[in-house]
Amino acid sequence: MDKNFHEKLLDSLFDGVYFVDNQKKIIFWNTSAENITGYTKDEVMGSSCSDNILRHINDKGTELCIHGCPLGRTLVDGFVREAEVYLHHKEGHRVPVHIRISPVKNDKDEIVGASELFSNNSHQADILKELESLKNEVLVDALTQVGNRKFCELNLLNRLNEFKTNKIQFGLLFLDIDYFKKFNDNYGHSVGDKVLKMVSKTIFNILRGMDIVCRWGGEEFIIIAPNVDTLTLTKIAEKVRTFVEKSWLTIENKNLSVTVSIGGTMATSDDTSESLIKRADKLMYLSKQSGR
Repeated sequence: MDKNFHEKLLDSLFDGVYFVDNQKKIIFWNTSAENITGYTKDEVMGSSCSDNILRHINDKGTELCIHGCPLGRTLVDGFVREAEVYLHHKEGHRVPVHIRISPVKNDKDEIVGASELFSNNSHQADILKELESLKNEVLVDALTQVGNRKFCELNLLNRLNEFKTNKIQFGLLFLDIDYFKKFNDNYGHSVGDKVLKMVSKTIFNILRGMDIVCRWGGEEFIIIAPNVDTLTLTKIAEKVRTFVEKSWLTIENKNLSVTVSIGGTMATSDDTSESLIKRADKLMYLSKQSGR
């Protein structure tokens, strides 16, 4: 069987696959890798994944290309490795993937490279299906494809009723992209729209399956997190803050990134939707005043 047959076979796989040589330069990139990452074969061949391409980070936001690259370790010791990580998509957001790294050896059993197989591991599939079914009811934000303000209001009412009836606790996070007006003024509204999509998709992809993210308006987002206490809500907020900070867009060979300020609060028995949002909004502005 010739080389073209094997390449076609790898291109037919549902999972993304790429090979690197022992210098970690990409020498093969299949069609599913293009679909999952947004990067074409021509854009990545001869580069390393650390060259502003995949830039894997783990659940804590640690840059694996800098601290503990599993592919690099396999090139040294030849062990097979698996991990749950987040790759950088060409459009800027983070995508959760399951990776499996294996060494590539020559006839002399020498390591000459490595392969990585990765698949989209989004645990938000159920919410995606729910949002898809709700599009006909105009509950999805047209630009970011997350829930819109109406969707947020309906879910808040449901959560408040559950809390008052069944004592099911929930928390709310209010997010605002820092210096977004200045960003729009400097780079234009089309780039600003890409930033909004990058931020929303990153948040959407890292939340728990039961959490909901909605665009409240402009550059503001709300996350509704059921079944949490203050500590868990704080961890969710910090994860969102870290992952947004570690996402970026490449515009005219320049990497553009943003940060978010977040206010978080737990619902109380006497809360209304308005009082809950107002409290979280106020805390978000305290975050901005404290240095964003």
